[in-house]
Amino acid sequence: MRQRDLKVFRKILEERRREILEEAGRTVGAMNSDSEESFADPTDRAALESDRNFLLRMRDRERKLLTKIDEAFARLDDGSYGRCEECGNEIGIERLKARPVTTLCISCKSAQEARELKS
Repeated sequence: MRQRDLKVFRKILEERRREILEEAGRTVGAMNSDSEESFADPTDRAALESDRNFLLRMRDRERKLLTKIDEAFARLDDGSYGRCEECGNEIGIERLKARPVTTLCISCKSAQEARELKS
């Protein structure tokens, strides 16, 4: 992969990481301000708890994505970014644009998903 492409993907990953961390900060701030509210109506309280649970699930998914972003940075640094970890072929630029943290080319990912469906 060309150095120019690698720089573009590093920038994409840095931006996504920054967005996730900003969202996490806003969530914590919102949860702290919400904790001061009290709801006399159990339905309102249940709705708030449901919303909080949803946000926490989203943030947990983003936490896992942060780990994958950090792993992608490590691959950028060691020169293996853009190579399929299964077959060793280059991962297409369009696939990397769609999912910059991917480690598998389309063929290997499709085969992996087919195996998962069989089991």
